[in-house]
Amino acid sequence: MRRLLVTGGAGFIGSNFVRMVLDEQPECFLVNLDLLTYAGNLENLEGYLDRPNHKFVKGDISDGRLVERLIDEHKIDTIINFAAESHVDRSIASPKVFIETNVTGTLTVLQAARDKKVERYIQISTDEVYGSLGPEGKFTEQTPLSPNSPYSVSKASADLLVEAFGHTWGLKYNITRCSNNYGEYQFPEKMIPLMINNALNDNELPVYGDGLYVRDWLYVYDHCTAIWKVLTEGQPGETYNIGGCNEKTNLEVVGLILDRLGKPKSLIKHVKDRPGHDRRYAIDSTKAIEKLNWQPSVTFEEGIRITIDWYLQNQKWLTDVTTGEYQKYYNLMYSNR
Repeated sequence: MRRLLVTGGAGFIGSNFVRMVLDEQPECFLVNLDLLTYAGNLENLEGYLDRPNHKFVKGDISDGRLVERLIDEHKIDTIINFAAESHVDRSIASPKVFIETNVTGTLTVLQAARDKKVERYIQISTDEVYGSLGPEGKFTEQTPLSPNSPYSVSKASADLLVEAFGHTWGLKYNITRCSNNYGEYQFPEKMIPLMINNALNDNELPVYGDGLYVRDWLYVYDHCTAIWKVLTEGQPGETYNIGGCNEKTNLEVVGLILDRLGKPKSLIKHVKDRPGHDRRYAIDSTKAIEKLNWQPSVTFEEGIRITIDWYLQNQKWLTDVTTGEYQKYYNLMYSNR
């Protein structure tokens, strides 16, 4: 029986991973550690909190004593670190918290994993650590790190810490670097749920600059299956790029959302661009495909339909997470652009 400590397991990607494991790997025992900041939500785990092989703990990954206690108490053999501040815009507005969580927090978990001799540590990272691409080419695992935002710098720093713990202390680790995720339970600061929410309320859809920034979109369930493949079949010490093979401009994505919801293109509002906005990301997933026998199973057209339909069917969830502090943040980001 695998005994997992999943950090950030009430957030978007983490909660999708937790639900997948509990549904598909019933022999696993899973401890879910999350601080429940604005993007962590127990509603994301509705129906799973009382599973006998799932224990939720509210806490901070920077609390080393807590992490060590959980490892000892539950005989943890594997740590999967999803916990992170993850929004570029927020990192530009408030970079300090990104260093505190993504770098110092990761260091704390790594120290616990080393001291308690955890068998495997998996760091969930991002393609943003590679920087920006021109019109051609894709990021491979050999692409040099060249992060451009406080967020991506914090994630690259965490990745290097993981590698250092492997080299210096022999920690058995993997790093996964994914492209832009989308799907159910994503907090509506990110582009796709933000646009869905605004369109549902007939509000303007703020699009940065010319809207021609390109991202590779990965359906969150496909990302979760890749992480499981890395855990069960990956070679320790290896990094794996995980992409969806779905390059789209922001305007293309917004157009698909409006079409699906039957809303007019006139809702699109081009706003002042984000500082240092990377032009294009694209992931080469050849290594994961060939070495792990993994493939993305959901096309973007299918995934965006599933995602939009989920938000339509779960508007109470959307309302619950877009009140109070969210409105303050939204006004800060977009009201003066």
